Amino acid sequence: MSDRDLLAGYVENWWSAIGDFVALLEQLDPEEWSMPTDLAGWDVKAVASHTAHLESILAGGPEETADIGSPSHVTGPMGQFTEIGVVTRRDREPAAIIEEIRTATGARRAALDAAPPEDAAAPADGIFGLIGWNTRTLLRNRPLDVWMHEQDIRRAVGRPGGLDTPGAQHTADYLVEAFGFVVGKRAAPPAGTTAVLAVEGSAPIAVRVGDDGRASRLDVVPDEPTVSLAMDRESFIVLAGGRRAAAPGAVTISGDQELGARIVAGLATTP
Repeated sequence: MSDRDLLAGYVENWWSAIGDFVALLEQLDPEEWSMPTDLAGWDVKAVASHTAHLESILAGGPEETADIGSPSHVTGPMGQFTEIGVVTRRDREPAAIIEEIRTATGARRAALDAAPPEDAAAPADGIFGLIGWNTRTLLRNRPLDVWMHEQDIRRAVGRPGGLDTPGAQHTADYLVEAFGFVVGKRAAPPAGTTAVLAVEGSAPIAVRVGDDGRASRLDVVPDEPTVSLAMDRESFIVLAGGRRAAAPGAVTISGDQELGARIVAGLATTP
């Protein structure tokens, strides 16, 4: 697949996720905007504000500055940056935040259509390039970020859904790829260990730990791995996203139970 086709696929997934995100925001009752989410210190409005902030910057909007104070949930430079968008929109009405997302993403989509990205390795736009991201990383992460935040809001307001959309598929398949890192570096079992992850809706992934401690992906899923984990998509997402524990009984561990529990405990690979 050419870089242009690969990147165009990411853009389509992002655009689909944006449409779903805005549609959800438009359904919310006024009181739902203040409901807490699984993200420490952020309510629904904060999640929407953060999304508006990033999309506005990507659409060419000005860099924003704000005194964010010293909130306990901000623990690093990226957290300080993302908190700016929340603080600068604190006094805005929900309708204004929705309109900002709609306007910014519409402008960004038009720009991408007019000049489709063709080089996946080219530096990403703006601040994302400054932190070392290339165009592939940026465009691949946008549908993940938007869809994950849609799910954050859905859980907060008790409106489940959106688990079978292009954004959902993209995000689940993307996060599954970190399984080898979780097994080899976090669970750190002995060389020769094999592990399988089966997430509903995604292809199973199998890895084997080598003598160097790294877990490499296997082309064929073994019949009798050391350990295997099976779960539905939502359970995987809340674990891999570091949001919350899965519902009791939602994760099935076969084989080495203690190792399986360690893998589950280390599944979080995105903030």
